[in-house]
Amino acid sequence: MFPTFSLTLMVNHACNLRCTYCYTGEKLRRPMSDETAVAAIDRAVRSVEPAGRLELGFFGGEPLLEAESILEWVETARVGCDRQRIDLLLHLTTNGTMVGPSALRVMELPAMRLSVSHDGLPDIHDRHRRSLEGHGSSASVLQLMQRLTDDGRDFNVVMVVRPDTVARLAEGMDFLRSRGVRQLTPSLDLWNVWSRDDAAQLEQAVIDCADLWRQHWPDLSIGWFDEKAARVSGIPLSETARCTFGNGQIAVSPAGYLYPCERLIGEDRPDNPMRLPGHVLRGPDYCGQSAFPSRSDAECDTCVLREVCGTSCRCSNFVRTGDVTKPDGLLCWLETLCFRETTRALNSWPLEQ
Repeated sequence: MFPTFSLTLMVNHACNLRCTYCYTGEKLRRPMSDETAVAAIDRAVRSVEPAGRLELGFFGGEPLLEAESILEWVETARVGCDRQRIDLLLHLTTNGTMVGPSALRVMELPAMRLSVSHDGLPDIHDRHRRSLEGHGSSASVLQLMQRLTDDGRDFNVVMVVRPDTVARLAEGMDFLRSRGVRQLTPSLDLWNVWSRDDAAQLEQAVIDCADLWRQHWPDLSIGWFDEKAARVSGIPLSETARCTFGNGQIAVSPAGYLYPCERLIGEDRPDNPMRLPGHVLRGPDYCGQSAFPSRSDAECDTCVLREVCGTSCRCSNFVRTGDVTKPDGLLCWLETLCFRETTRALNSWPLEQ
């Protein structure tokens, strides 16, 4: 059993947007059944030690298309966790366009860690995140974020960073900050091809974003730098089962198949090399899943950044190289930049702060 277990339900393949960079495959109307979700939650609860914690996440497609089901499944999880005397932590990522009563109830759940997708400046966002009819979605997302801010709700904004948008990343962050956003997580488009020129633009973007972080900390959190700052400062990080990649973390597809990370489910095809043995309704328990090997690239063993580096993310490594143990040059470059700019910002902080 695990002290903390992470279960993510990919509740559907469907989505009301057609983002050009989406990696989850065809948008089929094939939602997760109640039987599959309840079985997945029940097995996850049984995988947690007494006084432990279940981290329950919802993913899609657009998960809030299934908001009413999510509310029922959260209650199922609460009952199970209370019975086993374990804590329940919720997380969900949404495109920010679903604002019906049930969707709002999900987003307002007290234990919910909410992430809203928005790529910064409205024109940058609308370049790739469009509706079925081809309309931009920025205005709707900004309206939702304003509502959450006015209600005093904490939320994180996930910003997809692409070669054609990276140059305006810092500008987009500052725009969102000016609208009350306090937590930003830039997410590199790993499925895209990044050239040397793109890498140079990435370097300048990281520099500019670090300057913004330094200027507005502690009122502004930027994921690229917060964790690095904690590690170099020796600040303990919150324990989580996220990124244990199969051994303490399971993602379940709408059809009930198991994966080590929700980002690797895609269309849930039988030939997906990341599909794990078994099924949520049959096969071995979650606790029986074997751990995937971690980063083992020889060059990493002698790197001075080894202990603070994020290239231990096996999902990102697999996307970039097809090997969970090996990062590629882009991942290493980003980690080097983020560490360098974090330390530069820390070293230049005015003492009065």
